[in-house]
Order: sequence, then structure tokens, then C-alpha cells
Amino acid sequence: MYELAKKTMDIALKQAENAEIYVEKEESVDVDIKNDKVDFAKEVISLGVGVRVIIDGKMGFAHTTNTKNTEELTRTVERAVFNASSNVADENFAFAPKSKYPSVKGLYDKRFESFEIEEAVNFAQTMINTVSDRKCQPTSGGFAAGSYKSLLLNSEGADCQDVSTGFAGYISVNAEDGEAVSTAHELDSSTHLDVDPETIAQTACQVALDSRGGKPIDTGDSVVILDYDAAAGLLSTFSNALNADNVQRGRSLFADKIGEQVVSDSMSICDDGTLEKGLNSSSIDGEGTPSQKTTLIEKGILKNFLYDIYTSRKGGVESTGNGMRGSYADMPGVGMSNFLVEFGSINELSDVQDGIFVRDVLGAHTANPISGDFSVEAMNAFKVEKGEIAYPVKKAMISGNIFQSLKDASAASKTIKQRGPFVLPQLFIQNMRVVG
Repeated sequence: MYELAKKTMDIALKQAENAEIYVEKEESVDVDIKNDKVDFAKEVISLGVGVRVIIDGKMGFAHTTNTKNTEELTRTVERAVFNASSNVADENFAFAPKSKYPSVKGLYDKRFESFEIEEAVNFAQTMINTVSDRKCQPTSGGFAAGSYKSLLLNSEGADCQDVSTGFAGYISVNAEDGEAVSTAHELDSSTHLDVDPETIAQTACQVALDSRGGKPIDTGDSVVILDYDAAAGLLSTFSNALNADNVQRGRSLFADKIGEQVVSDSMSICDDGTLEKGLNSSSIDGEGTPSQKTTLIEKGILKNFLYDIYTSRKGGVESTGNGMRGSYADMPGVGMSNFLVEFGSINELSDVQDGIFVRDVLGAHTANPISGDFSVEAMNAFKVEKGEIAYPVKKAMISGNIFQSLKDASAASKTIKQRGPFVLPQLFIQNMRVVG
């Protein structure tokens, strides 16, 4: 990878004074489940190069997977140069300077090096068998394992690389419920091979079985406990307000609120790209800026936003190491690493006299990312009475405004889990509209 990056850099510097080469290699094993069978399994190895150049203040980008052909590398550089000439100059375009990079623990599991596709198939089959043993029906699922390596060189002297592994298992199930069925799903992921297929399947089945015989509930305002998946779904809307690109484009309610209280004074949020075993941890971001821990909200007070190089220069601040790439084929942009949500107070389910517990939500992507208004379907919801789960709920919606909801929120559990970029407890929302 380094030889490829150096070779491409040499070609780029003949045509542009400022250049950046990003090389990414991914090795993955994927297995899909369809109904009660392993549908297919595949092994994939991909290698690609992304080239960015800055010429007369203009940014150009191109990429290729034809990495063994010098002529193709040259053409890729030429495309990046041409794209730069077609773009508008902006003084905020820049590449990361040479830096020292943190050492982040727990990101690589050597067991992947000897991992065979048969092991992935066995993982999936174990989930299927476990579901069948619980008298449920698997409908979809799968298992994925991967190794991800990236390397970045630029004309500013940045020379950095990162390597990590990831493992994830997922299952969705049905349970007979009279003439209908109840459904549920479960996902677990880790940087290490410590995800357990039986636990994943057992959890999905238990939720589906517990959801049978749902009863209608009345419409009204209620205490709502959001389980990890539901909380992450709604926080995805909230997190948009902490993205510096949205702030600078006038798309964030927090644009002029640095130093003000914006959520419950019990709530603190940080973005930590150096979190041990974090699913999105790394020593560098997608631009070669060192990863770091950034306090965004401290005891309810807004402290900072997430920045990449472009937005940080535009805002006159330092990058927070949040220039993220989807892959070598993407330009970097502001994104989260590990979004840690913490509370100083806890109100557990046993404290709820009358409320609702929501395991997941459907339709979180339809929430308004600027206003924070949402109306979503509550999935696998349960009525809570006198501190205990009373019965499953038959069809309900929850609606409100996520910014208002978090002004009176607390943790509902001591246990922290990671769902996508979100590292969080269950959330206790004091007052939310529940539509029966």
C-alpha cells in the first residue's frame, strides 16, 4: 500500500503542488440469511486510491481501483487536476499538516487473519438453529467480518495509516401471534470476534415472543423510556445540529448558542475517535488529522461543534479530527466517530409509575433535521405500570421535538452500549406524546 501511495504521489506532484493520496484496502467475509437458510456467502478483497489536488485554490478529486496500471494512476491524477480546474476557488481548502498520531487500543483482532468463510457460515447457522429452538421463524439476517486498512500521504508531510477489524451479527424473527405475527430483530457488533450468535438470536426471539398479544393504549403525554436502538434513532436527528457544516450553512438550531444551556444539565456529550474498542475509532480521520476526544456539551452547556479541515478554517478554529470518508471513492466531510452520551442522573424503569418502553423506532430518517420535530412508529413497545412491564403495546406512535425532549432527559440504565456511532445508555424522557 505504501509503495502504491508513494508512486501515485510522485505522479501527482508533477502536475500539482498540493496533493493528497488516500489508499484503502478492505478484506471482508459476508454471509446472508434468508428465511431459515444461509442464502449465500462471499469473500471480497478491494483496493482503491483516492487522489485530491489543490491548484490555484481549487479542489479536485478522482479515484480508481485499477491500482496496478501506472497509466491508469496517471489518468486518475489527470482527472483530479481537470476537476480542480472546473471548480471554484476557496481559500479554506487545505490538507492536514504532518502530526503526531495517537495509539488507540482494541481496534484489531488478529483472529481475522485466519478467519475462514466456514466460520461465518457456522455463525449464521447457529443463529438460525437457536431461533428454531425457540419456536420462532428467522426471516433475514447475516454475519460480516472485515479488515480495514487505510494509508494517507500528502504534500504537507502527513504520512499516516490505520488498521482495524469489525465483526457483526444480525437476525430478524417472527413469532406466531394468533392469526398475525410479532416481529423483532437484534444486532451486535464489535472490533473483536466476541459477538455471540446464540445471544443475538435468543434476544431477538425473546422480544418477539414478549410482544405477542399486544393491547391498544390511549393517546396522551407520557414518560417514555427509549431502549438503545430507539435512542440512537432519534439522536441521529439531534446530532446534525452539532455538525459544523450544518452550523455554517444555517441548518442548526445551535448556530449561535455556544456557552448556553441546550439540553438537560445532567447531560454531557463528547465525540471520541480514540475510544478503546470503539466501532469508529482510529488514530486518524479521513484527512490525516489526529483523532481526539472533543467535548461538545458539558452538563447541558454547548461547548463545541464537530469540524473537518474545511469547516475549521472557515470558522477560524482547529479541526476536531472529524473529516470522515465513506471510502476511497468519497471526498471527506464532517462526520461523527464515537458519539458518547452521558448523564449525571438515572431514572430506571422501576421508577416509572405509568409510561411506555420503546425498543426501536421506525421512520427516524423522516424527522426534520433542522427543527428536530419527529413522528415515528414505536416498535416492540411495552406499557410500564408501577415500575414493571405490564403488557405489550399494539401499534403506537411517539412524536415530539428531540431538542425539547432532551431538555428534561436522563439515563434509564447504567449499562452503556454502542449502536452505530452512538455510545449511550437507555434514555428516560419525562414527557413525550404517545399516539395509540
